[in-house]
Amino acid sequence: MNPAKNNTQQSTSSSFTSNSGTCVAFDSIQDPGCYICNWNGHLVRIPEDGVTPGRSPMINIVGAEPLYVTKISENPFVTVTKARLLASNFDLPVNF
Repeated sequence: MNPAKNNTQQSTSSSFTSNSGTCVAFDSIQDPGCYICNWNGHLVRIPEDGVTPGRSPMINIVGAEPLYVTKISENPFVTVTKARLLASNFDLPVNF
């Protein structure tokens, strides 16, 4: 998987372009949403509190190599069935 891949998907309910399909380093996540771990296919739900400075829960994964995730939805609480479909639309591994 190319971590520099930057796809956009047109929203079906409005005419704006979302950043779904964008691959970012895990420690660079700045927006709430639903993400797929590119290294193992796990689903990661990031609520608004997870990215608001000074608020918890904060998650920090430390490693020698950067870990990349791909945003599949603006909604962090998208159903698992829909998350699987969205992940497959972006040709991402699914392990949930």
